[in-house]
Order: sequence, then C-alpha cells, then structure tokens
Amino acid sequence: MRTSTRRTHRLMALAAVAALTTGLLAGCASDSDDNAADGSSNSNDGGDAQGRTTLTIGTFGVFGYKQAGLYDAYMKLHPDISIKENVTTRTDVYWPKVLTRLQAGSGTDDIQAIEVGNITEAVQTQADKFVDLGKDVDKTQWLDWKNAQATTKDGKLIGLGTDIGPMAICYRKDLFKKAGLETDRTKLAAQWKGDWAKYVDLGKEYMKKAPAGTKFVDSASSVYNAAIGGETEAYYDKGGNVVWDTSPGVKKAWNVAMSVATSDMSAKLKQFDKPWDQGFANGSFATVACPAWMMGYIEQKSGGSGKGNWDVAAAPTAANWGGSFVGVPTAGKHQKEAIALAKWLTAPAQQAKVFAKQASFPSTPSAYPTLQPAADTTSYFSDAPITQIFSDAAKTIPSQYHGAKDQPIGTSITDVGILQVEQKGKSPAQGWDAAGKEIKDVLGQ
Repeated sequence: MRTSTRRTHRLMALAAVAALTTGLLAGCASDSDDNAADGSSNSNDGGDAQGRTTLTIGTFGVFGYKQAGLYDAYMKLHPDISIKENVTTRTDVYWPKVLTRLQAGSGTDDIQAIEVGNITEAVQTQADKFVDLGKDVDKTQWLDWKNAQATTKDGKLIGLGTDIGPMAICYRKDLFKKAGLETDRTKLAAQWKGDWAKYVDLGKEYMKKAPAGTKFVDSASSVYNAAIGGETEAYYDKGGNVVWDTSPGVKKAWNVAMSVATSDMSAKLKQFDKPWDQGFANGSFATVACPAWMMGYIEQKSGGSGKGNWDVAAAPTAANWGGSFVGVPTAGKHQKEAIALAKWLTAPAQQAKVFAKQASFPSTPSAYPTLQPAADTTSYFSDAPITQIFSDAAKTIPSQYHGAKDQPIGTSITDVGILQVEQKGKSPAQGWDAAGKEIKDVLGQ
C-alpha cells in the first residue's frame, strides 16, 4: 500500500502536533481509541445498556469532535442518543476497509468520514452506497467548491464538508531582514500576488544575501503542491478524462517547481521527514507554503526560537490542501438519526468550536467572523491576522476537477519526478519522464 501521499503526510503532521502541543492551531492527531485500526468490525447493535440509540462514527486521525466536546453536547441535547467513535489512525488503512464494507452492504458506521483524496472515488463509484444529504441541508452553508467535490453529476450530495486547507505563506521575517528583503506581510503579498513565479523571483533575491546556512524554501515539491492546489484543472478535466500530461495547470506548477529545483534556493528537504523537522528547528529555510492546519506543526517544530520570527502572508494564488467530509451510508441502521447528527456536527457553530480546539479550518463561511485564534498562536506568528488571511483565501479557492487517481498521480510527480531533479541532479525532462512512467503504472497503462 502506498503511504507517501500528501494526505497521509497531512495526517502524520497533525498527529505529531497534537501529541506535543495544546495550542489552538495544533493540528489533528491519531486517537488512542484506535479500535478500528486493525480492521476490526465497526458493528453497531443499535442500542446501549440505557436503551439509547447508538450512532457510530468512523473517522481517520482526529476530527476534533470528541476533543471539542461536541459528542457530549449532542448527547445532552438528545438524551436518547449515544455516540461511539471508531477511529483508524491512517487513511490508507481506513479507506480500503470502508470500500470493502460499502460493497458488502454491511459493517459500515452510521456516519463515515471521507478524506478529500478519496471523495472523487466515492462520488464516481460509491454514490449509490451513500444517502443524498442535499435533500436535508441548506447547501448554501458550505463553500460552493466544497459542495462540488462531493456532488455527483446528477446532483446527489454524498458528503457534508468538514474542514478545508486554505493556503498562505509562512515566512521567517528575521531571515528576510538579514537578506535585505521586505518583511511587512502586506507588502510581501503584493510583491508575489497572482503568480508563483514572482515568489520564485523573490527567492533569487533572497539567495543573493542569504544568511549563512539558509535557503529560501524548504523544497520544490512544496511549491508544486501549493501551486497546483490553486488550479481549476490538474490531473483530470471537466469530463473526467486523465489529462495530467497536457494540463496547463500541471505544466505551470511543474515549471515553477523546476525553477526552484534547478536553483540554489531550495533546502531539498522532503516534507514531513525528520530532516524537514530539523530544518524548522535550525531555521534553515525562510519560507514554506502553509495551509492553516500546518501552523501548529511549524510552531511545535520551530520551538521557542521561532516565536515572533515567523509571520504569515497571503499566498500568490488561493489554493487548498486538505479537508474532509462526512457521509451517511445507506447500509446504516439509523439513517434518520445519523443525518441529523452529521448536519449538526458540520454546522457553522460546531465547525467554529472545532477550529477553537485545533487547526481544522471551517468549510462554512458564516463561521469565519466568529473564529478566534488563541493569543499564544497569534503572538508566535508575529500577531498576523491569521483568521482574515485564511478566510480570504478560502473564499476564492477555485473548484478543481478531480478524478479517482488524483492522489497517486500527484505523488508520482512530487515524490518521483521532482525528487529526481532536486535530489539526484536529473534534468527536468528526465524527472518528467520518470514521473510519467510511475503514473502509467498507477493507471495500469
């Protein structure tokens, strides 16, 4: 099983943060109540010793519902309901088992979480196994592009949006100052606004007077992932055809990444590996593309020396990395009750509470004015207007076309193609060819 995907990396990052920090933007972790991680059945006998209806929720990692007290709050509002959460640590273990149970028509939880990397597969191949939630909710509560990801061609909504991963640029203003660059977040954002190539150009300027032992960016793959996250068309077109090799969005993101990979501005670190963590601690790179959930990871890995030196600016283009959904399988025994709980958990008020507990940024815009970052987090990032920056990005992220093999195609490009160039000295053409061979294997061609 392939585990080196961006989404698996995200869970790894969130796990590390939640285990070691308790701040607001502390990311998700793997829950210790991991009774589903070994593939054990998520059976639901329908009730508990008190005669209450038991609703089971299958998740991967920590969604924050229990941690934010939402389950207890819901059970207090509904004394006839008992909630049991079945947690699987890793999505690459979780999702295949969910697919098996969906196909069997039994063993599913009353509510199943669906990671954004799997939502297209669910929409295209499993839609008949999920309840159409569009009939029971006000869809305008969620961002249009978030709803679109979980909507079938005939208009069926199989999942309600939980969190999203709007993108920004986190940067070390102390290193920028030493390199003679602008340090004001608003002016910086204006310098690279609209084009990741402008961000790379600033990297060239940084390297002219870079503080000893530092680079402008952590990796070329980081830049690629951020850039591709803001494209409407990436690996699939609107008709569901695989177009990775002709996609203008992929070519644009690849070319920007190659500008980084073939220069001296990259620290050449693979994200979420130990050397990357050490890079934060050592202050060895000045910028990193950071979705909201990554901020807690940065804070923890950079430690005390990073406080007040890290800042946050708007990214060149609005982009998304991460996010999930909750759906109600048709095989569930308590569909009516499960729908009501899914609606309540993903309502704006509850999403705001989860944000207040961890870094899960809401997919419901009406929650944004109510979000309150923790004082220690904002001070760590130089009092940056975190909520405003990520809210503005969230509202303008384009709706990207997705396909069933998005995840492995993207991983082939970053973990094979780009790394061939950045770490092994291959030419961009050789890196592209290496990625292509891997993608053909993924697609069975």
